[in-house]
Amino acid sequence: MQFLSDNADLLWSAFLTTLSLAVVSGVCALVLGTVLAGMRVSPIAPLRGLATFYVEVFRNTPLTVVFFFLAFGIVQIDLQFPSRFITAVAALSLYTAAFVCEALRSGINAVPSGQAEAARALGLTFGQSLRQIVLPQAFRTVVPPLGNVWIALAKNTSIAAGFAVTDLTAALQRLANANADQLLAVFAAVVAGYLVITLPSAWLIRVVENRVAIVR
Repeated sequence: MQFLSDNADLLWSAFLTTLSLAVVSGVCALVLGTVLAGMRVSPIAPLRGLATFYVEVFRNTPLTVVFFFLAFGIVQIDLQFPSRFITAVAALSLYTAAFVCEALRSGINAVPSGQAEAARALGLTFGQSLRQIVLPQAFRTVVPPLGNVWIALAKNTSIAAGFAVTDLTAALQRLANANADQLLAVFAAVVAGYLVITLPSAWLIRVVENRVAIVR
């Protein structure tokens, strides 16, 4: 306990970094994924093709490769993010948005087609129908898969440690290398940090799912 107390500042800072990465990236991925889902079901073929291409590329590319490209690849074309934290947020957001898109698309497809047809009969445009009729119902049906995407994102933040971001995994590496005799204590503290993020998230997801569940 004395060892953990002595390194409490580092562990707390690393925990906040991990939490910030997960929350900011989660919000960005949700926004981008929603836009992509709308494009996937758009009547405009080029938009559908572009969104499909995006989803297939990012779903089938390892996250580490996305990190590496944004951290080192774009420098070759004279582009660079202002900080490693922003780089990590960008990589996590772009990658996770593809999975958010597919989860939302399944929810959109689960909405009875008659509702969209009724919206068109009332004179609503595709965009208005999507925003006001389809997406609200789609979100209610995909709370569990979106929750799983969020928890996976929280764990995927650990990859940022390999790209100079001091998160929980980076703290584990630093403390374990400097204090090999305290490996179990460091490991327990880092695992506890991740569980503090994921376990309450899982509970909250179940609560939201029960409250917004559509009775069929």
